[in-house]
Amino acid sequence: MATKPDAAKSDADDPAKKPPKSKKLVLIGGIVFLVLALAGGGAWFFLSKQAAADDDTEESVQVAPKGPPTFLPLDNMVVNLADPGGEKVAQVGITLELADAKATEKVKMYLPSIRSGILLLISQRTAEELLLIEGKEKLAVDILREASRPFGAADAGNATKPKKDVAKAKKKAAEKHAAEENPVRAVHFSNFIVQ
Repeated sequence: MATKPDAAKSDADDPAKKPPKSKKLVLIGGIVFLVLALAGGGAWFFLSKQAAADDDTEESVQVAPKGPPTFLPLDNMVVNLADPGGEKVAQVGITLELADAKATEKVKMYLPSIRSGILLLISQRTAEELLLIEGKEKLAVDILREASRPFGAADAGNATKPKKDVAKAKKKAAEKHAAEENPVRAVHFSNFIVQ
């Protein structure tokens, strides 16, 4: 019976039967390194996307209102639409959201040209376009651009991006100045009927 404990002792000492602990540590260390590398890469990717989104947000210049907005309702407009046959009309009530109470007088000076531009915009649409929410939203954006035109802010969002950093900085400064000068902040529909 003395041979059995000696056999068990020789099996434990035999390096071919049991892998060394250092290989297990290397394997575990490699797995941990891979997981950390993937997590770091994912974090870098997420943060770089977020930084790019922040850069895009900075490019679209928006000036925070200094106080509560003022609303300027326009007279209802009845417009023939661009449908074939010319039988469709739209009755649209528009309210302009202005930066403050002082902006009302500034906008009223240009109201005839703003109304004219809005009438032309609506008359280019079809009933099918205006019945969809996307069509109404696009019209609101176009009306905002048209109402901003007398104040020099109409083409700020349409300009192409310059290639040089100096030109880009100048463009941003010009857009910010135009946005600060533009009293029209938003367009709201008070009624919208398509017949």
